[in-house]
Amino acid sequence: MTLTKRAIVLGTTVIAITAVTVSLAGVHFSRGASLLKDTPKDLVDEVWQVIDNSYVDGTFNQTDWRSVRRDYIWREYTDKKQAYLAIREMLKKLNDPYTRFMDPEEFKNMKVETSGELIGVGIQLAADEKTKKLTVISPIEGSPASKAGVLSKDIIIKINDQSTEGMDVNKAVMLIRGESGTSVKLTMQRGTEIIDYNLKRDRIELHPVSSNVQKTAAGDTGYIRLRQFSAPAVKEMREAIRNLEKQNVAGYVLDLRSNPGGLLTASVEISRMLIKDGTIVSTVNRQGESDRQSANNSALTDKPVVVLVDGGSASASEIVSGALQDTKRAKIVGIKTFGKGLVQSVRELGDNESGLAVTIAKYLTPNGRDINKHGIDPDVEIKLTEPQQKELQRDRDKIGTPADPQFGKAIQVLSEEINVKKFNPILSQAQS
Repeated sequence: MTLTKRAIVLGTTVIAITAVTVSLAGVHFSRGASLLKDTPKDLVDEVWQVIDNSYVDGTFNQTDWRSVRRDYIWREYTDKKQAYLAIREMLKKLNDPYTRFMDPEEFKNMKVETSGELIGVGIQLAADEKTKKLTVISPIEGSPASKAGVLSKDIIIKINDQSTEGMDVNKAVMLIRGESGTSVKLTMQRGTEIIDYNLKRDRIELHPVSSNVQKTAAGDTGYIRLRQFSAPAVKEMREAIRNLEKQNVAGYVLDLRSNPGGLLTASVEISRMLIKDGTIVSTVNRQGESDRQSANNSALTDKPVVVLVDGGSASASEIVSGALQDTKRAKIVGIKTFGKGLVQSVRELGDNESGLAVTIAKYLTPNGRDINKHGIDPDVEIKLTEPQQKELQRDRDKIGTPADPQFGKAIQVLSEEINVKKFNPILSQAQS
């Protein structure tokens, strides 16, 4: 995949998987004459100008951004390394873990990861917005982290016995990454418990969509597990629904648990497969609403849908679940989602080596809900105990089966929705 100069992303900063990018229309960055030069100071100035022109908060999170420019532009930089360090310092003043600078190696790794060639331990990682601690969003299914028992919301307190106190995500990523077959020790805090994990890095295969038909109390049920909103997910999701429709399923369970997000376009296209008309999501920049995405009468099914979510369901997952919930197209089952309602633009900088991710907007659900830091509340809450979580991690084949308590609750809710549609066809049509 070619990374454009400007790109829009949804998702959290991750290890062994990064939110992918697509071209962004409607957002323009000014490029002053100085940006045509190629000096370390010009690079610092370019980053400052991008933030000044496009950052989502016009107050820059209560930071005197003009004063920041005076401080950093009047410095002398002898090489790019000094400029890179200054840029990181400058961006920290925004107090936004999602706005970040990527040096050439980090930016190269991101582009490699977005192509699907992934080597790592399989952790989706972000800095908690309140505590700033390095927090696991969710482990990737089948990855070394998942097999070892790492859980969503675990806090990484040490990497190879080095404290992560005050460590930014970029440095943590570099410490955790490595060659396939090598190991890394991660010390996690889970509540009051401290756990050491010795994880062997490995190549991680990502298959965004899997599906099957299950005979349940609700009748033949189409189960679709969507792991990431990547470009291939759109095609795979469309094929899954069409195949399940041919098998005449009575309804669907869409499993978005531990899905950290991905492409905005993928979340919109997948929502359109289930929602006939109406708003799906709107994005709002500091000038006001900049874009609204709606359904376009291209839904592939009108069968009842239940969506499974958990604390690892973030960003694009929250767009889909929020749209389905607000339009009353589906019931949401599980626990509150992660609460990442911000949109980042990723661009290659003028040195043609480094990159910058900038928070340019927030997104709202069809009813205008801003879910950032709050998340999507399920219609039906059901928590997994830690032993239940570990059991599902030890035996991934149990996920999406009667041995999965959250799936069992989803089937119960789906059965009720099928009966509502069966006996109240006019009402259900009005809601779909």
